[in-house]
Amino acid sequence: MRIFSRKFGCLLATALTLAFLPSTAHGTPANTPVRPTVSASPAGLSLKVPPSSGSPGYSVTVPTHGQLALTTRRSGRTVLATAADSLRFRAGSGSDWQHATTLTGWNWHAGILTLTADTTLPGASVEARLTPTADRYQLDWDVKGVAAAELSLVYGLSASGHWYGHGETTTPSGGPYTDQPWPLDAGQVEQPDFGPASYQMVDPFWYTESSAGLYVDTGDTMDVSLNAGQDGLGRFGVDSGSTYKATVFVESTPRAVYDDYIGIVGTPRQSDATYEQYEKPLWNSWAQFYTNVSQEKLLAYATALHDKGLGGHTVQLDDKWESNYGNMTFDPKAYPDPKAMSAQIHSLGDDFGLWVTLWINLDSTNYQYAADHDYLLHDAADPTKPCTVTWWNGTAGIVDLGNPAAKAWYQGNLKTLMDTYRVDGLKFDTRFFDDQCAPRAGYTGSDYQRLGSRLADSYDLQGAGIRVHWGSAAHEAGFVVRQIDKGTDWNSLQASVSQNLALSTIGYPFVETDMIGGSLGQPAPTKDVLVRWAQSSSYMPLMYASTSPAGTTDVTTGQQVPYDDQTVALYREAIDRHERLAPYIWDQVQRALKTGDPIVRPLFFDFPQDRASYTISDEWMLGPAVLAAPNLTASASRDIHLPAGTWYDVNRGRTVKGPVTLKSYATPLTVTPAFVNLRAQGAAKALTALRRQ
Repeated sequence: MRIFSRKFGCLLATALTLAFLPSTAHGTPANTPVRPTVSASPAGLSLKVPPSSGSPGYSVTVPTHGQLALTTRRSGRTVLATAADSLRFRAGSGSDWQHATTLTGWNWHAGILTLTADTTLPGASVEARLTPTADRYQLDWDVKGVAAAELSLVYGLSASGHWYGHGETTTPSGGPYTDQPWPLDAGQVEQPDFGPASYQMVDPFWYTESSAGLYVDTGDTMDVSLNAGQDGLGRFGVDSGSTYKATVFVESTPRAVYDDYIGIVGTPRQSDATYEQYEKPLWNSWAQFYTNVSQEKLLAYATALHDKGLGGHTVQLDDKWESNYGNMTFDPKAYPDPKAMSAQIHSLGDDFGLWVTLWINLDSTNYQYAADHDYLLHDAADPTKPCTVTWWNGTAGIVDLGNPAAKAWYQGNLKTLMDTYRVDGLKFDTRFFDDQCAPRAGYTGSDYQRLGSRLADSYDLQGAGIRVHWGSAAHEAGFVVRQIDKGTDWNSLQASVSQNLALSTIGYPFVETDMIGGSLGQPAPTKDVLVRWAQSSSYMPLMYASTSPAGTTDVTTGQQVPYDDQTVALYREAIDRHERLAPYIWDQVQRALKTGDPIVRPLFFDFPQDRASYTISDEWMLGPAVLAAPNLTASASRDIHLPAGTWYDVNRGRTVKGPVTLKSYATPLTVTPAFVNLRAQGAAKALTALRRQ
């Protein structure tokens, strides 16, 4: 095979063409030849990949003079461009940032374009390698000459239009609890602890309005920011000096970029939730009582829900049933007869579930036993002692799932608990690993996502799912994903919707909002927020409920908060609508198992030519046929955008032709706007569920 290489002091205008077979990645058949070309001129390099079956083709240009930069184009239009100081690094922890400067040489061999560049640090250079295939290129780069501690890739956001992906965002405006910018560049994202051990549901994948995408292949913690300080930049840092491995996708639509990513991380092999758990709500005690819960209160709660016709499939007792965290024994004062409590809940027709965690507080009787038997993760700084972590319930050690004996001991305790009290399922909370801890020999921190998934998959999670992410194990497990806690105001309701859009489109199709009405220790939701949240959730795959429309307690004051009969009636109506939609939703679950398609998705996934849809955060597609547009504000009306097509307005019983924006659509509290795309797959089943009787 020929090798072409030049130093830029004597660059000649030339070109080289090399044919090779691409990988079998999504989008291009394995037998479709791809013939990239590299051309060089005094202005710089151009790597071109021509269009092929299912792929639009693209080019990557690298300037001869000035800083090393990569500009990706499709059909002559820029879809992704690095910014100033784009390939940057730190030579030591806390040291100043350095970056690549002038291109000094290049080499095209065996389908890999290798670039070398000087840097701002004397004695250090950068080597970057681009490996093109039909719909993407691999970008690997290293720092040579010094030991780097952190590498970072910087892009200008505006060149790609709007940005999406990421997962749950940390923002100065309260994210991920009360804020979730959609698109990402509409706000400011600053997340220095972005990684596999994060409690937030995140993946190192981003996609853009221009149909480009970025995937960073790492198991290390990242420092990620998008538009921080409104600077218009995306910074994707990895807390490691090892090779920075990224994949840049170039497609014709954002949904095709999503499909490419799913081709890497995998589709769910199952759904951990049953049909009934999709059909009916899960009632969890947390936002109703927080830790001020007891046997008497839980039974009164379950009975009132049953008597008001608000039944679900499960009543789950959340945090603060244990005598001490990690004991796995009921507090005898608050729960004098747990067996009778379980029996009464079952007599109402509900399953019974418990909140559990692998975090064992230091004052638990199980802590010393676990520490003595080496059942706890070790401290990263001092591996001779157990790792201790501070959380919302005190200071704890974490059961080490990398130790088979520790896992067996923990599961033995669970079995005794579940068998004794007829506990049907569990809600696992907190993380399976923390960065302050050291993974067991033979494991990495990210491996604990897989270990935690395997543990949880042994139990009925009752529609509460678990919060595992980052990598194929999390994607393929098929768990329901519950959001991080939300507040109880309008902003939090809006964040719950845009967060589901974000989570769905990074590869987690089985999403639910946080508990209907929110939680987060804030004042009880108003009637309107609670009803609107239930209406919104009725158009999500699952309904996760806590605050009772029959009445609750304001955790900030201890005062009872009554709701009126209309609250109960409208909440019940939302539950009934969701139950009628269950056959249609179940079809979407089955499709997601085959293809990885998100069930909840932005309008532009189905209508990529509809430019207005790229900034809409309060409408979504539920599968291919249902467009949900509930009111997420205190306003009495809202504008509704309908893309091209023939739509049936389920509230007004009329047909509407799109594209059109329905201005000031009246939305009194009794109305939840939704539309059926009459030409979409599943329209007949959706109409049966939603058409006015």
